[in-house]
Amino acid sequence: MIKCLIVDDEPLSRDVLKTYCTDHPDLEIAALCKDAFEAMNALGKASVDLIFLDVNMPKLSGINFYKSLNQKPMVVFTTAYPEFAVEGFELDAIDYLLKPFSFERFVKAVNKVKEKSINQADTDEKYILLKADRKVYKVDFSEILFFEALGDYVKAHLQDKVLIVTTTLKKLMEELPSSAFIRTHKSYIIAKSKIEYLEGNQIQLPHHKIPIGQAYREEVLKKLEG
Repeated sequence: MIKCLIVDDEPLSRDVLKTYCTDHPDLEIAALCKDAFEAMNALGKASVDLIFLDVNMPKLSGINFYKSLNQKPMVVFTTAYPEFAVEGFELDAIDYLLKPFSFERFVKAVNKVKEKSINQADTDEKYILLKADRKVYKVDFSEILFFEALGDYVKAHLQDKVLIVTTTLKKLMEELPSSAFIRTHKSYIIAKSKIEYLEGNQIQLPHHKIPIGQAYREEVLKKLEG
């Protein structure tokens, strides 16, 4: 599933995109946003793979909003003004949908997104670099059980050791593949593959029980179902 964010200040345009996304079997809507500031808030709560982003919005345009992101998901720009297409593609946009667009044209854009996702999966590294003990450790994703916030640091619980890492959970979540790791709590990120079972508000990992924060429960359940 491709998790997407819809950002458009026009209610009708949001509704059209919501319908199209709902009708497409490979898409899951993370949030509907009416401006860039709602989108920033949504991205702070959950990682997404794709943004359907309107170019013309009040206060902060879609293009300037996308430029401001440190971690950039794939983007498909939408607008009624074709003159913005060139700037959109300069930002490495997957596609550009000129309003009003048909479901057929929408599907063509999604197919481009899927192709890009496959290519990225083929080339993505299977490890992360973690700074700890004045060293930089190359850690395979398969070695990771979970990450735990520890003041200004993060405790990385690996299969054979624990590292005290100079980073934050927020930064780690941006660097980890969202398909393989889940933020379950303000203080925890877990490896999806290491889950043994879920019971109540806890997830059982090998030799560890990890809490599920109330604010994260819905997102956790969606990821586990997916």
